Amino acid sequence: MHPVAIYTLTSSLHDESSVSAITDRFLGDIFPEGGYDYRGSDFTLFGDHPADLIFVRTGGTEGIFREILPGLLDAGIRRFNLLTSGKSNSLAASMEILSFLRLQGLQGEILHGKPGLVRERIEGLVRVEEALERLRSTCLGVIGKPSDWLIASGTDYQKVYDRLGIWLEDIPMEELLDAIKGVPPGDSLPEKECASEVRAAWPGAVRIHEALKTLIVNHNLQGLTLRCFDLLGAVGNTGCLALARLNAEGIPAGCEGDIPALLTMTIALAATGYTGFQANPSRIDPETGEIVLAHCTVPLNLVTDYGLDTHFESGIGVGIRGRFPEGPVTVFKVSGDLERSFIAEGELVRNLSEPDLCRTQVVVRLDPSDTAYFLHDPIGNHHIVLPGRRKALLSAILKRI
Repeated sequence: MHPVAIYTLTSSLHDESSVSAITDRFLGDIFPEGGYDYRGSDFTLFGDHPADLIFVRTGGTEGIFREILPGLLDAGIRRFNLLTSGKSNSLAASMEILSFLRLQGLQGEILHGKPGLVRERIEGLVRVEEALERLRSTCLGVIGKPSDWLIASGTDYQKVYDRLGIWLEDIPMEELLDAIKGVPPGDSLPEKECASEVRAAWPGAVRIHEALKTLIVNHNLQGLTLRCFDLLGAVGNTGCLALARLNAEGIPAGCEGDIPALLTMTIALAATGYTGFQANPSRIDPETGEIVLAHCTVPLNLVTDYGLDTHFESGIGVGIRGRFPEGPVTVFKVSGDLERSFIAEGELVRNLSEPDLCRTQVVVRLDPSDTAYFLHDPIGNHHIVLPGRRKALLSAILKRI
């Protein structure tokens, strides 16, 4: 099935052969290699493609649309993308239809312009809808509960389900500890040169990874966040290695039981294919826009190289000191009720290795105006760093939820 379906609205006052000729040329310019299903005026299956477009072929079609709208609403459709050719009063009719939709509190837009621009916008719509579909029916585990210091990172479980289709499942920390006990002791060796205390902690860090994978299978999870500091006293180790590996495997895995950060990572994965680097903003220069972000775990598929160290705060376990490639990045965060978000594009300008910060440390340069958000109205502490310029795509997804 092609990701795009074309449905049509045509006034009976227009000559069908002339309109068909215009249609063929217009769609041929936008889709020179095909790549769409042409459904015509039969709206029975409207909504079964990532992008269903209503091609308003002529003027005088406003009443036709009003007649079919109740059936589309009954099918759960709440957004309508109107494709216009710029001929036969197509644009004028589309504007009247979109105005009518707005009066009903419904969403929509008119796709109009040069063929390349329209094609690019359609491709964007497809990416958004495919990302939203990947999010639906996702189950995320909250292992333990949010760390005590995350006092501004509460989450409305029901709202998350209603708006994203994501189910959050609380899993007791005791279940993870039992799973760790069930993993046979191993004698695996670190994959990198490291200090003796890291080498000694390595087998235990690997067992945590295996135990988390057991919980993922048992609860059918597509992602998780872990109250990881509890592991320091319970098993004398950290979850940093486990989370680094899970994220590299395409499973969003967050630290400290931070649910908003996990939601941000899950949306990021659906949109971009990367979960992102969950990090603490550590220093900000409002004049240059430079922000130092750091954490002791990082997705291994985001870095060009990494070393092994202890966990910063405790000095035990296995922490990851990753090195990122320099280049464009996006800093992203959503709130636990999904009512607020922050998205800013910038440049990752260098890696650091300072002794008084978490092990993976990067400097991201944003527009200086963006730094006011962190100092005046932040969404909690942790923020997610993604490779590439992703603001347009992420913004479009958030507008749809």
